[in-house]
Parts: sequence; C-alpha cells; structure tokens
Amino acid sequence: MAALPKRPDAKQTGYTMRDIVHWLDNHYGQAVEDLRALVAVPSISTDGEHAAEIDRSAELVSALMQRAGLEHVQILRQPGSYPYVYGDWLHAPDRPTLFLYAHHDVQPVNYLEQWQSDPWQLTRRDGRLYGRGAADDKGAIVAHLAAVAAFLKVRGALPINVKVLVEGEEEVGSRHLMEFFRNYRHQIQADCVVVTDTENLQSGLPSLTYSLRGIVAALVEVEALERPVHSGMGGGLLPDAALALDVILARLYWDNGRIPSAAFYKRVRRVSASEKKMFARLPRNDRRLRSEFGLLPGVRWANMKNVSPYEQTWRWPAVTVIAQEASSLRSASNQVLPKAAAIVSVRIVPDQRPAEVFAALKSLLTQDPPWGVKVRVTPYGPPVCWWMTDPQGPAFQAALQALEAGYGRKPIAIGCGGTIGFVGPLTELLGNVPALLLGIEDPLSYAHAPNESLCEDDFRKLQASLAHLFERLGALTPDEVAGRRKKRR
Repeated sequence: MAALPKRPDAKQTGYTMRDIVHWLDNHYGQAVEDLRALVAVPSISTDGEHAAEIDRSAELVSALMQRAGLEHVQILRQPGSYPYVYGDWLHAPDRPTLFLYAHHDVQPVNYLEQWQSDPWQLTRRDGRLYGRGAADDKGAIVAHLAAVAAFLKVRGALPINVKVLVEGEEEVGSRHLMEFFRNYRHQIQADCVVVTDTENLQSGLPSLTYSLRGIVAALVEVEALERPVHSGMGGGLLPDAALALDVILARLYWDNGRIPSAAFYKRVRRVSASEKKMFARLPRNDRRLRSEFGLLPGVRWANMKNVSPYEQTWRWPAVTVIAQEASSLRSASNQVLPKAAAIVSVRIVPDQRPAEVFAALKSLLTQDPPWGVKVRVTPYGPPVCWWMTDPQGPAFQAALQALEAGYGRKPIAIGCGGTIGFVGPLTELLGNVPALLLGIEDPLSYAHAPNESLCEDDFRKLQASLAHLFERLGALTPDEVAGRRKKRR
C-alpha cells in the first residue's frame, strides 16, 4: 500500500483561506445547480411509495460526492432501510477526523394549493431558493461537498480527514440509523461530529445549537360502543366517543401556565440565571415572530407567564395533539360514533426520563373517564431522548470562530425545540466526542410546510463557514478536538 501523502501547509501550496472562499464564490452557480438536481428528485420517505426516487436520490448524492473528490464512495443499506451514502477523504495523518452528517430524504408535499411554485423545481425568488428539501436537508449536502471540493481543487488536500454520511430515513425517525452506526462503527469513527440540519435564529445570524428536546408520543384510543348508532335513536342516551376523547384531551390544556400535572415536570432541569440572561439578550421581535409562525390576529401566545419564547421552546416540556380521528367530514353521517383516537406528542427536556413522562401522560388521560368509556393509551413509536451539551472547548471555539469568519457576524449559541435523536447516542458511541450543530434553515424556511426555502445569502456563508471550520479544526490535534485529556505518565 502506498504511503499516505504528507499534509501540505500554506507555505508549500501557496493557498490562503481567501483563495478557498474565492473558489466557493466562483462556483456558487454550480452549487445551486447541484441543489436543483437534488430537489428535482421527490425522495419522500414517509409514505413508503417512493423507494425508486430515494434510490435515485442516493445515486445522485454518490455522483456529487465523487465529483467533489471524496473516496470510497458507497451506497449502503441496513436490512429494510432506505439507502445511505458514504464517502471519505483520509489523507491528513495526525490530523482530526470530522464526521459530516446530512440526509437526502424529504417530507411529502402537502397543501399544494399554497405552494407558489413547483415544489420539485428549485425556484429563485426574492433572495431565496424554493423547493421541497432545499433547506431540509439537501442544501446541507451541497454545502458540505462544496467545502470539501474547494480545498481539494485549490490545495489538492484537506486540512483534516472527513467522513461524510448522507442518510435516507431521517424524516421517518432514522429508524435504522443507530443499527447502521453500530455495524459501521470503525468506518465512521471520528473526533468530532458536524450536523447541518438545524436553524439560525434569524437569516444572517449564524447559530450553533447546543440543546435539543426529545419526544414521547402516545396513541390515545377511546371506545364506547360496539358499532355506530343513528343519532336520532341514541343521541343523548349513548356516550359520544368523540366528545369523550375531547374531554380527556382537554385535561392537557395549560392556558398560560403549566400542563396540569406535576408529574410532567419531574426532573426538569432548572433554567439557570445565566441562561435566562442569555435568553433575554437574544434578538426578539414579537410582531415578526407572530408573522413567521402564522399566528392569527387576536390569538395570544400560549407560553407560561414571564417565560420567553426561547426558554419555553428550548427548556420546557410541551404537549401537542398531532392527529385526531373519529370520522371524516367527507363521510359524516348522523351517528353516535363508537370510537375515537388521537396521537399526543410530548417534547421532553433535560433531565426528564421518557418512561416517567409516558407514565404521567397515561395516568392523566386514563383516570376517571367520561361516562366510563374505555380508554387505552399506548406508546406511539419509540421515545427519543433530549440532548444538551456545554458549548465549550477547542472544537466549539473553532466552530464559533469559523461561523464569524464565514458570516462576518458574531454567532450565538442557541437551543432548539426540535429533535435529532441520533446526536446523543452517536457522540457516546464515538467516545463522547463533541457535536457541532450548524444552522442552515431560518424562520422563513418553512421546513415540512408549503413554500420551503433556503436563504441564498446564508447558503453562501454556510459554505464559507464550513471551509473555515475545516481549517481551524485542522490546526488542532485529534485529542484537542475530541476533548480527550492526555493521560499523565
């Protein structure tokens, strides 16, 4: 086997970071075209009907990896999974290894009448790129590969080793991902993880996410009758399963306080005074926030009193009824309905335990049912734990410096109300290495919704930031990046 090439430095190659960023600027049009090609493939993973498109998407990602200069590019699967795409570049001896994650599957297109352009055709409008998957998460694939290509084309080498994985099942809960990580543990071993699938607090404001909420979901089923009964015959005499379900779900109504069950708040980590000060310093415009969320005139916020929107969505548990079913409006009939069901999703925070949260939810919803109807509460999918880290140390410092260099603006560390379930388990599997969660979306990206889009200015600056991150991490040792302490002799 041939010896690995020595890591060239700036003196040997004559390159500067200005050269790298200049290459990215000159090839931005190609990055947009790469994103256009990816968006054109409807790689929907949620309905089980687009396996061929997901395969095609994986093949396209594979081709883009090879063109960027990655090696050992492979399309991999677990039994029953959609395809993953892996590629690496490992010719920087004694330098850190960075694991870059993104996903190529997307959400379905809903509320088609609200889309202002074809969701599968990348459309430029008012400084944004519109299309399903543009922000979540195909833009990240292109940004990662652009930063890799910039170094390999300008310098002929990267300042670090990189391993790139693009998943095909993120939108269905990454159901095979941890099995994949365990089976390919040696292949994915790294000193630091980079995930580009989170949000910037505002467009133009680079944000490093340090906390994620988890999820506990439950299926709530109510049954009162063996069959539907004509409402003229049984109305007023028979218990209404749909109404009983609504009464039960109303127990979750928190007004502007806490969810009315102390058990929901067991073990919730106290928000420190320094965190509260940090939340207060973050930019906030209530009028713009109402517009970004689409809150209707006259409808008030639901957050607890004296708790900021950031604290509420990052550090407090939340409950949402994400689906409810008894009958359909289209097939409605004058009947007393026998059954009704709902899916309740609870976002959990540090230091809550999923099993305890589910037990609290089940207890609240099953006690003293209206009219004595039968109530069953069962888990709806496996729970996902919260994740939180302290954004301190060389890797985080390098990331913050890189974001500032790429955006020309001081970055901020933020929490996230959403969930990326693999982050905690993956970093533990790799030896408790740091995870750097870099924003690509912004409040106007509308991921999962009509008119999903990506801010072009942020897209450019993210690519530059990733290049600066490679350079800064390359100046550190693997132990420094991973946060490993040297053993004393």
